[in-house]
Amino acid sequence: MDKQPRQESDASNFERQVETALEKIRPALQADGGDIELLEVVGRNARVRLVGACHGCPSARFTLQAGVQEFLRQEVPGFGDVIDDTPDDGYGWRFDLMETY
Repeated sequence: MDKQPRQESDASNFERQVETALEKIRPALQADGGDIELLEVVGRNARVRLVGACHGCPSARFTLQAGVQEFLRQEVPGFGDVIDDTPDDGYGWRFDLMETY
């Protein structure tokens, strides 16, 4: 008996659960001018990218680990980790947003 279709079904179901959970948390990110993109699901982990105001925010790492990752672990049974694929990790100062005196 071939188990491949069931494995694909399980993987696509898991990905849908992750997408649904991200839709629930997305308004909180958008309220601060940011957003999150789901790039792919790798096993039980999600590779994501922060965009908008979240990219470059000093709190981005905390948002991903304590916010998004923990929320996904609560919402999606068996969820592992968030893998950050934000260019330059998305952390540090956004000099382009700072005023020059």
